[in-house]
Amino acid sequence: MDLRHLRYFLAVAEEGHFGRAAERLHIVQPALSMQIKALEDELGTPLFVRTSRRVELTAAGNLLRVEAERTLAQAARAKSVVQRAARGEIGHLRIAFTGGAAFSGRLSADLRAFHARYPDVELELVELSVVQHEEWLLADRLDIAYGPELEAVYHPRIAAARITSWPWMVGMVEDHRLAAMNSIPGWELRDEGFVLLAAEGRDAAQLNVLRRLLGQEPKVAYRVGNAIAVLAIAAAGLALAFVPGTMGAVRIQNIQYRPVADFDTPTGLVLLSRAEDTSGAVKAFLQLARG
Repeated sequence: MDLRHLRYFLAVAEEGHFGRAAERLHIVQPALSMQIKALEDELGTPLFVRTSRRVELTAAGNLLRVEAERTLAQAARAKSVVQRAARGEIGHLRIAFTGGAAFSGRLSADLRAFHARYPDVELELVELSVVQHEEWLLADRLDIAYGPELEAVYHPRIAAARITSWPWMVGMVEDHRLAAMNSIPGWELRDEGFVLLAAEGRDAAQLNVLRRLLGQEPKVAYRVGNAIAVLAIAAAGLALAFVPGTMGAVRIQNIQYRPVADFDTPTGLVLLSRAEDTSGAVKAFLQLARG
């Protein structure tokens, strides 16, 4: 007994006539009669009482009708669930981000756009350090991660895509001597101390950019683990913050931001995922976020 047998059975039960049921199913009546006879033989009991004018259900037929309707409804539901999941319309997405990625506004914009298009996908957000992004993705504890672009070599199972970029800016206490400038040339920063974002000890990429800007080894006064701490130290006048341009939207009392003059090395936001992920929701999100 398969779903086709049940569909044929229900058509006859609903029409009360083999001829009309055959027309509805777009098959010939003898073929339909053979399928119903085969079903009755398999179950070991008649399902219909056949008269010259009408076909009526037996007691066994009435029982099968209830179960057949339930079975076909469940089969249709299973088909719909699988197809919707494959299209990314339902499911569960686990998304990680760094503080800097959240400040950029790109994460919230992508979440808003995705939710508008796929409102039935459940979204779970967690703030993690850059090192944890790759670790959690490989352990299948995470689906997608937003983080800063680093000079990193990722695991072969990790797909990385830059989704946007910005110029660098310098954050400083508002009464700093450089705050009077509209933009700051690299040579003016050579004697200044910097506070670096060094989550899990990863500050090599930022150091390399500073070396290119200054033309010398930068003076590192502080290394901290999150973006807010970077800005707090700069606002206190303890060091300069070298941050992506989007951080200029983060308002902390006593801090000013200035662009770097004549420096065309950008910083970016990277989207990480598993390269071979088969989830429809993940694929749909990546397609939207990557543009």
